[in-house]
Order: sequence, then C-alpha cells, then structure tokens
Amino acid sequence: MVRQGWLQPERLPSGPGYRLTPRAMRRLDEAAARIYRTNTPKWDGAWHLVVLAGIPDRSTRDRVRAGLTFLGYAPLGDRAWIAAHASSEVATLLENESVSAHTFSSRLESDAATLTAEAWDLEALGRAYQEWHRDAEEIAASAGHDAGDELAFVVRSRLVHEWRKFLFRDPGLPRALLPAGWPGEQAAKFFDAETQRLLPGASRFVDACLRV
Repeated sequence: MVRQGWLQPERLPSGPGYRLTPRAMRRLDEAAARIYRTNTPKWDGAWHLVVLAGIPDRSTRDRVRAGLTFLGYAPLGDRAWIAAHASSEVATLLENESVSAHTFSSRLESDAATLTAEAWDLEALGRAYQEWHRDAEEIAASAGHDAGDELAFVVRSRLVHEWRKFLFRDPGLPRALLPAGWPGEQAAKFFDAETQRLLPGASRFVDACLRV
C-alpha cells in the first residue's frame, strides 16, 4: 500500500506507524460521495477515453484493469477504455503502475445508448440492484421502528457494507444513459431512507462506545 501511494510511513511515540496519503484521503472522500450520491455531475454528451500503451506484465494489467473499472471505465478492446466522466485518479493510477496512455474527451458518433449497452452489462447490474433491494428489505426489517441503538448501528452498518460493493460494479453512469425504470433508483431511495432512519441510534451507539 505504501508502494501504491495509499499509506505513508509515520514515526509515532509508540513506534513505527502509517498515515493516509492525500491520494487515499481523496479516494475515501470520492467513495463516500459515490455511496451517498452527493456529487453526481450532469453528462455533457462527451465521453472520456483512455488508450493504453502495451502492458507486458500480467499483474500490472490486472491492477490497471481493476483500477479503471473502479473509476467507472469500461474496456472497448484490448487497450481502449471509456467512461461518461473523466476521473482525476486515472493519471495517478497509470503513473504508479508506470503505464503510459493517451487520454482525451470526444463526442463519439455512435449512438450513446448502444455504446453504453456494449460497454457495460447493465442487465446484470440491474439484477444485482434488485437482489440487493430484496435482501436489504429483510435486513432493515430486523431493526423494526423501535430498535435499540446497538441494533440500529449493526443494521445500518450491514446496509452500508452491502451497498458499498456497488462501487466496484456500478460505473456511475448519468441518468440519460440508463434504461427506463432503472432498478438502481428504487434501491438507492430505499438505502437513503433506511440509513437516515437508523442514523440517530447508530450515532448514539458510537458516541457511547467512545466515552467508555
């Protein structure tokens, strides 16, 4: 994690330790914004493309692929990747892996809906949201409407933990590129409502633990 730029060695009174780098703090802030959808930019119709140079090392290819996927990009071939929004982390990702690439934005001639369907498996993602919603209703029901603070913390933590997994699956496409009746919208509404409902009790439980 130090080599990849997430942690930085730190000398503590008790001995060696680590602290988050600015990159790690930015990643956590951006992940929180995606989880709670507090900063969703509108799509201006331009795609962001990343054309990679050849990467002979397989482990490096795997890390770059995983990194680009997390940032919302999808492959259009062996080396070309596309996203609806440019990510500020792409340059850092490629630099840390010593990979060169050509990046640019373009309004492609291809139909946006067709291109989206080819690049991302929205059908599978939609099913995943439906499955999450179904399971989340059962999890939330276990807390009821008069749950104690500890149970509110546990249930809310489970909801957030399962929901955050979509960070690795959902590219965060703008509404204009999603099919009508997108299951992710209803799932998101349920997530927002239940996590807000459980927040007061969960916060009280954490505060009580910190006072011990």
